[in-house]
Amino acid sequence: MSTVHTAAGAAATELIIEIFRLNGRLLESGDDLVRNVGLTSARWQVLGAIAASPVPLPVSHVARNMGLTRQAVQRLANDLELGDLVRFAPNPHHKRARLLAMTDNGATAFKTAMARQVPWANRLAKGVDPDDIATALRVLVALRRRLETETIPRRSQRRRVRS
Repeated sequence: MSTVHTAAGAAATELIIEIFRLNGRLLESGDDLVRNVGLTSARWQVLGAIAASPVPLPVSHVARNMGLTRQAVQRLANDLELGDLVRFAPNPHHKRARLLAMTDNGATAFKTAMARQVPWANRLAKGVDPDDIATALRVLVALRRRLETETIPRRSQRRRVRS
């Protein structure tokens, strides 16, 4: 096994380190953006997964879609329920795996968060070539898909998020 990076491996390592830095800044900025709406970046992310689905989903499906542990999403969903932003509904297909549904308060909070996200994203992307952003997206999607293919047997080791 080689201990020397290929050119692509070295570039990927630099990209990964920058993604870690970016992730921290994105979470911080997201928290600032939605703090007075009763959300955090992590809670907003869960609401977004619920909003993006055409049907209510159990926590395990939300976790899988987001690449997180079921336990982390369950904790966030419990927090959102306490804040009257989501509710748990019976699941006709599974007695114990209740479905997540957004409440009216959750829909309002999510809509407010998204209304703030649009001008924020526009400011963030100002002066960056949209083609460069599209290329970055393609690279990140390719790397994520490769990781998903390599790590499917290790689902229990998914990352956790802060609430």
